[in-house]
Amino acid sequence: MGEQSITLNPDQLYMHNFIRHLLNDVEALKIMLEEDYFETGITRIGAEQEMCLVYRDSLKPAKINMEIIEKMKDYPWLTTELAKFNLETNFDPKEFTGSCFRDLEAENHEYLNMIQEYLHPYNASIILTGILPTLQKNDLDIENLTPKDRYYALMNSIKAQLIGQSFELRLNGIDELNIRHDSPLLEACNTSYQVHLQVSPKDFVKMYNISQAITAPVLAIAANSPLVFGKRLWHENRIALFQQALDTRTTQDHMRERSPRVNFGKGWLQDSILEIYKEDISRFRVLLGTDIEEESLELIKNGKVPKLKALQVHNSTVYRWNRPCYGISANGKPHLRIENRVLPAGPTIQDQTANAAFWLGTMMAAGEQYSDITSQISYEDVRDNFMKASQFGIDSEFTWFKDKKVSACDLILEELLPMARQGLKSCKVDSGDIDKYLGIIEERAKKHMNGSRWILRAFTKLKSETTVDEALSVLTSCIISNQQKHIPVHNWPLPNLNDMEHYNPSQMQVNEFMETDLFTCQKDDPVELVADMMDWRKINYCPVEDTKGNLIGLITSRLILRYYAKRAKMKTEDAVLVRDIMIDTPITIGPNERIIDAVEKMKKHGIGSLPVVQGNELVGIITEMDFLRISARLIQNSGK
Repeated sequence: MGEQSITLNPDQLYMHNFIRHLLNDVEALKIMLEEDYFETGITRIGAEQEMCLVYRDSLKPAKINMEIIEKMKDYPWLTTELAKFNLETNFDPKEFTGSCFRDLEAENHEYLNMIQEYLHPYNASIILTGILPTLQKNDLDIENLTPKDRYYALMNSIKAQLIGQSFELRLNGIDELNIRHDSPLLEACNTSYQVHLQVSPKDFVKMYNISQAITAPVLAIAANSPLVFGKRLWHENRIALFQQALDTRTTQDHMRERSPRVNFGKGWLQDSILEIYKEDISRFRVLLGTDIEEESLELIKNGKVPKLKALQVHNSTVYRWNRPCYGISANGKPHLRIENRVLPAGPTIQDQTANAAFWLGTMMAAGEQYSDITSQISYEDVRDNFMKASQFGIDSEFTWFKDKKVSACDLILEELLPMARQGLKSCKVDSGDIDKYLGIIEERAKKHMNGSRWILRAFTKLKSETTVDEALSVLTSCIISNQQKHIPVHNWPLPNLNDMEHYNPSQMQVNEFMETDLFTCQKDDPVELVADMMDWRKINYCPVEDTKGNLIGLITSRLILRYYAKRAKMKTEDAVLVRDIMIDTPITIGPNERIIDAVEKMKKHGIGSLPVVQGNELVGIITEMDFLRISARLIQNSGK
């Protein structure tokens, strides 16, 4: 998340001063580029690992990052992320040669093993996954924001820019998700493995355009985030979710264009890295301010290297999927980097390292082969490919160079893997490591199996055998198990329900258990319609709602039986409406209450269902049949 020293509630004068520093930083960077300040002749790589924390027994988010940070405060490579159930590690930069990928993997193992030792007393585990399967919407409530000034300031600043009434998430895939949220903390669903490549200033434009061009196939083979809140949507939901979580725009009557802060870009880079910084300052308001002591232009006049602190703070609040970065190497020389932000966390450390090797190798080979990749493919096709890869992952078909139509797997096997191999060889990467990591990518493409496809197949199988919550819990348990065995995802077996030893739903909340695909009626509907509908759908309870979706009653199969019995005795043909027989004050429960409380309420009142309401709005229902399914699974588990 970049610079942590952020000022809360700055006044206008403070922000004007920060903007002055920001503009001076741009001018200082321009001078540094013109006067060859930058380190050249060496290429380094780096990475950042984001992760989720879960409790071992429930597989639900463990909101304990500050406790772990406090216990590991002597380790500078460990830092917080947006939500209390996230952490991030930062690896030492490595020269792009020899054993760099093997060393990157070993460092990742070392750091995660150390964190896991500190998690044991909390009965918690690390999981590497683009979006945690067991994550629920209420986990993204603002009280679960990591308590740091920067995060509070960022949330408040983004929310202040909101044009509409709330942040909205709209995604369609196998399932459909349409929800609204009161804060941008939805962004915390996402965890990534971000890879950095140091680039010389003279090559930056060429290499940045290459990074844009190859984003789609790299994303397609690496996709690992197909589930959001138990819904099967895009193959890489992080792309849409991140944009929509921070999207302050709303629908309008006019055609005015506004760009989201999370974006792929609007065109090829033409002249310099400065184009990106200037565009981002022009398009996006400054959200955060920080105390700045240095005067970057004065430092330049004295031949010193500025940190460009203001520019880095603003750059950290504009989320390009290929982000330009400025930094200072250990030798005191400034450098430029391209940060690849599309790669998800997981499925394993090996898989992540393979993704990095594939991207970096392809970058280097394309840099040698194409002086101007923009002559090979239009920007419109590059952007279209990116959206296809986000939605369809490994199943995508792309428009490639010279207008060639090709599937993701064929493109990777026939063109990009040979390029990546050549790029890694040119950097003198150890041949055994090239075979190992690119071999993982090759096997994924040959078997047509990456993280997203495995998760989709596994969840669909489990969902047909049990409740959604248990399916998500078993899925999460199996992901952790396979990660700990260091098995690349293309070799993962599909899970079985008995792969999770103990499933305890007692602490579940109603929103994790309730049925949301509802069949309802309205008070003026004829009873005959509702009776037939309940018969057709094999349901015993039918909520009655008004035209706004508010609960106003409940029809049960027992009421229907009474109605027909009474009608037969009276031998009447008079029309009877739902309002004439419905329970007009049904017992209800809220979505954030515990399942155990729902059981007690149903026992106390001798009822077989509980409509779930938020305020007055009907959002779901739970019935005795739902509890029977859970009971059957618990009995089966106890007999093992």
